[in-house]
Amino acid sequence: MEYRNIAIIAHVDHGKTTLVDGLLKQTLELKHGEEIAERAMDSNDLERERGITILAKNTAVEYGGIKINIVDTPGHADFGGEVERVLGMVDGALVLVDAAEGPMPQTRFVLKKAIELGLKPIVVVNKIDRNDARPEEVVNLTFDLMAELGASDDQLDFPVLYAIAREGKAFKDLEQPREDFKELFDMVLEHIPAPKVDLEAPFQMLVTNLDYSEYLGRIVLGRVARGTVKKGEFVQLMHKDGTMTKTRVVQPFTHMGLKRIEVDEVGAGDIVALAGIEDAQIGETIADLAEPEALPIITVDEPTVSMTFQPNTSPFAGKEGKYVTSRHLNDRLKKEVMTNVSLKVEEVRPDEFVVSGRGELHLSILLETMRREGYEVQVGSPRVITREIDGVKHEPVEHLVIDVPEQHASTVIGVLGARKGQMVNMEPQGSRVRVEFKIPARALFGFRTQFLSMTQGEGIMSHIFDGYAPWAGDLKTRQNGSLVSMEDGTSFAYSIWKLQDRGSFFIDAGQEVYVGMIVGENAREQDMNVNVCKNKKLTNVRSSGADEALTLIPPKRLSLEDALEYIAEDELVELTPQSIRLRKKVLNPSFRK
Repeated sequence: MEYRNIAIIAHVDHGKTTLVDGLLKQTLELKHGEEIAERAMDSNDLERERGITILAKNTAVEYGGIKINIVDTPGHADFGGEVERVLGMVDGALVLVDAAEGPMPQTRFVLKKAIELGLKPIVVVNKIDRNDARPEEVVNLTFDLMAELGASDDQLDFPVLYAIAREGKAFKDLEQPREDFKELFDMVLEHIPAPKVDLEAPFQMLVTNLDYSEYLGRIVLGRVARGTVKKGEFVQLMHKDGTMTKTRVVQPFTHMGLKRIEVDEVGAGDIVALAGIEDAQIGETIADLAEPEALPIITVDEPTVSMTFQPNTSPFAGKEGKYVTSRHLNDRLKKEVMTNVSLKVEEVRPDEFVVSGRGELHLSILLETMRREGYEVQVGSPRVITREIDGVKHEPVEHLVIDVPEQHASTVIGVLGARKGQMVNMEPQGSRVRVEFKIPARALFGFRTQFLSMTQGEGIMSHIFDGYAPWAGDLKTRQNGSLVSMEDGTSFAYSIWKLQDRGSFFIDAGQEVYVGMIVGENAREQDMNVNVCKNKKLTNVRSSGADEALTLIPPKRLSLEDALEYIAEDELVELTPQSIRLRKKVLNPSFRK
């Protein structure tokens, strides 16, 4: 069979997963009662809830007798490790660009990786039905970006399609719109090279992804580089340290639509899954038993942000979670490192682990997943990973792009300037302004919430790792102290009402609290110990009903990302399956002085 292997790459929210939905709907013959769900490729709960792709996944469609393997990749910079890993499996890429926003930071990142690997791009300008669409200008911006990233003449001679992925349309000519993806499929067959296939050579495949099945155990995914392998055949698993393990392929699978199909044999050029290879790690080679030969190991960019993970030690520990010990935490983190290649875990003490990743979102998705699995864990504030270069301390720097209404631009620029940001570009776009900054990564911790309130929810911001620069000095990103509980017990509406003018609260009346738990944000700079467990004393002279009605300001509900952004160096976030609480590292107020 003939193959084409393509990845769909773009910035977050430019329509990658929606495009895959359309490609599946127009090529699969559905049986009675079958249907393709919206964002079918976003299969895990967190992806569906947040509307983002977290894990790279592959599917396949057949068109004109040729099988097209399609890999849907994440658009968030924090999941860049997923993108870097899967681009080695494909020969070309559909580069999706929003017709109004144009190329964004993540477009730049994935394009750079695709160009370095020599992939052939097809540019798809999506969402051309937007009122503020500027398709011609966006194509020029994409060309400029590719030229800047060092694309070859062949890569710069890219074909262009205009699309409305949500409606299942793509066409070459804006004057002659079509109602389907036929021109897109034709363009893939015409411009994306078929993989070089040698079926007679000894078998060789690089493991680029791992999956797990209750029945078959570990499943390895990757593209067959050469040769074929049959069901039940013995192969060599070549480890990163140069050692080899003889193992057996229990069941090969190939992909079609959203299903894995059991087959007796798989061959070069196809993206396949093999069951039965238990000890495989990402980046290792599965090779022919008689003539084993290793493929180059996958290299991924280094992590930039770290956090300390510990088992929960608060007075409420063990009340909600199933896995609460340091052994459980250690096993879970080891399991995560196997599939999450851009994550690093270091054991500092038996009950303390430093986990490093690509950014806050990368680590918070791991925490949210663990929490849902029944783990209890407490984590410290995010810290950037610094490096010594020529004897000078360097820190990670981000390329930040903000798109704000004109009236808010000066405020945002002022705040970013105070956070050591350097403006590198500014261009007006109608009633909005797009500003680009180089800014220390740590200056963006806690900035998103402030940014949204400054722009009244209308600002768009995205950033991507841009390299290392000399340490920019001390930064003060949090202005307010915390309100910390000084009693164990249940909070009362009366005491919260009395303290409302001192700051804003994170808790409701009737909530269990403990000494050292953070219950709110102080209006001033210092921390303040408060008693939220004090009720009004009632006597037979003053009845409970004779008082004025207590009107409480609704509490501020912190999401996991908000909580991680909020905490200071001496504070922790306590995560359990049902609660997110903030606490001081040292609970006893007399020891904190």
